[in-house]
Amino acid sequence: MSEKNGATGPLRRLRKTISLRARLLIGLLLVVLLSGLTSTTVGIRFINDGIVKQAQNQVRLDLNTAREIYNGNIREIQTLLEFSAIRPSIWNSLAQGDTNLLRNTLTDIYEKRGLDILNITDDRLRIVFRCANPAISGDSQETNSIVGRAWERGGLVGSTQVLSHEELRKEGNHLAERARVRILPTPKARPLEHADSTSGMMIVAAVPLHDEVGQPLGVLYGGILLNRRYDIVDKIKNTVYRDEVYNGEAIGTSTIFQGDTRISTNVFTEAGDRAIGTRVSSEVHDEVLVKGRNWIDRAFVVNNWYITAYEPIRDVSEEIIGILYVGVLEKPYDELRRRIILSFLSITLLGIALVIVISYVLSRRISKPVGQLAKGAQRLARGELDHRIVPKSSDEIGQLCHAFNAMAESLLDRDRQLWERTQRQLSRSEKLASVGRLAAGVAHEINNPLTGVLTFSNLLLQDTDLSSRAREDVQVIVDETTRCREIVKNLLDFARETAPEIVPTSVNAIVEKTLDIVRKQSLFGNIVIEKRLRTDLPKTPVDPNQIQQVILNIILNAAEAMPDGGTLTLSSNYGADRHFIKISVQDTGTGIPKNDLDRIFDPFYTTKQQGKGTGLGLAVSYGIVEQHGGNIAVSSQVNKGSTFEINLPVAKDETNS
Repeated sequence: MSEKNGATGPLRRLRKTISLRARLLIGLLLVVLLSGLTSTTVGIRFINDGIVKQAQNQVRLDLNTAREIYNGNIREIQTLLEFSAIRPSIWNSLAQGDTNLLRNTLTDIYEKRGLDILNITDDRLRIVFRCANPAISGDSQETNSIVGRAWERGGLVGSTQVLSHEELRKEGNHLAERARVRILPTPKARPLEHADSTSGMMIVAAVPLHDEVGQPLGVLYGGILLNRRYDIVDKIKNTVYRDEVYNGEAIGTSTIFQGDTRISTNVFTEAGDRAIGTRVSSEVHDEVLVKGRNWIDRAFVVNNWYITAYEPIRDVSEEIIGILYVGVLEKPYDELRRRIILSFLSITLLGIALVIVISYVLSRRISKPVGQLAKGAQRLARGELDHRIVPKSSDEIGQLCHAFNAMAESLLDRDRQLWERTQRQLSRSEKLASVGRLAAGVAHEINNPLTGVLTFSNLLLQDTDLSSRAREDVQVIVDETTRCREIVKNLLDFARETAPEIVPTSVNAIVEKTLDIVRKQSLFGNIVIEKRLRTDLPKTPVDPNQIQQVILNIILNAAEAMPDGGTLTLSSNYGADRHFIKISVQDTGTGIPKNDLDRIFDPFYTTKQQGKGTGLGLAVSYGIVEQHGGNIAVSSQVNKGSTFEINLPVAKDETNS
């Protein structure tokens, strides 16, 4: 506990020493900084997301273009073979077995169209002539998926396929060597499984050949080897990115992968060579080659980060055999993002600076009148209730100054009323004390003589020799002596100094018992009695006999105030703060004039006719309630009735509960 107090003590002292203006400035500055940081963070995130999304959308469109160029090469080969297949010189020479004519015709097409292979088979799918390597023929192409599908369907087929090293050697050693790729270690790629790749990936088309009556003669097929052939990837780059550079680096790149290995690319290594043999990152490998999904995201490409798009390349059987890739360098987007963020931050900081200046001015306008209010409050606290503040504006601060002045005026008026009430209370207390002492002395002095007079008067009444006139006179003596003794009894009750016998008692029970006493009296014959007693009130520490006397005095006064009948309402409830229990006695009688309200608890003061009361009932009641730590209040309207409220304190344990 001491450590906690030691830690918070300096903070409390620091807060007390910081002025209101400083706190306003600090608070406004914190709000501005928090809002600025929040808007900057959100803005930067939106900027990042916007730039990245724009780049991804762009690279997705670039991939569509790359796919069209790649498929366009397949269609070009298909078109070439389709037109070649309808040439009579080819199917006639095949039908007649004229190899020389086939050689001349096919070699011309092979050389002029830049094909890597152009072969023709017979109707058993055995090679009749191989342009790239005429020395080898007669081998079957039944296992060649594209050739077999064209023969079976009797129509044009084009796709991508992977040829083994042995198949490539049949087409020529130069193709087999061109396809050989040494696989290089690449950052973020999967671990190496083998050092070299000897197979090759080709774009191939095949078309069946028929004679003039439609009989199948064989298949003409040809294609290009993609390994180390750069015309397709460079065409994609030039079409999509137009040779744009950033700090000497090409912004856009394109690649054809066989499996996860680059076989045709315009991505360069740090040494300036095309990155043949490097591999795709492991996350792209899993997404594209394993799951068969497109990848549109940033990825590490050889030695730089790119915003990339990858899609799988499938063979004629829909098996994934490679990847088509396009990507743009991430650095230009990073630079653009950096410039936008700097501009955004500059605007935000400028806004914060302007807000700080405005906040400083506003805080001065607020703190100065608030300081005057604080000083004015201190002067009020010192008792200078006549101090006033002159408002200098009509805004909320001005209204606060008016409210301050109204509060000061109210306090001054309440102070005057309190002083007058206190003076009256002191006067009443002094009067009660003096009268009490006097009453006690007088009562003790005259009580014994009165008892003697009353005793002998009663004895005289018992004398049968008294004349009727004398008997009437003695009866007057008895009546008046009895009335004097009643007055003396009230005086003794008023001057009583014995402590009440306090016991926990239900105020509702006291009210019920009191009503039982008066209910059958003739005075209450035409009075309607209503009870509104709260049932969950706790017991109250009181002297039940004395409190019953108080309630009885008030009820009797209420009944006498309703000579023609009326309604007497008794209620019990908690006081406003639940520290007191309130007993209310309300009548619909003649009421008490306003000038008499402050005097009704004075001893010997009564509004009843002479001889009808001693004026001590309410004074005695007031003393009893005050002795219990409570109070009595009265409100009244002439000809409408009066309400007496008796407030008795609740036991401490009941208050706490």
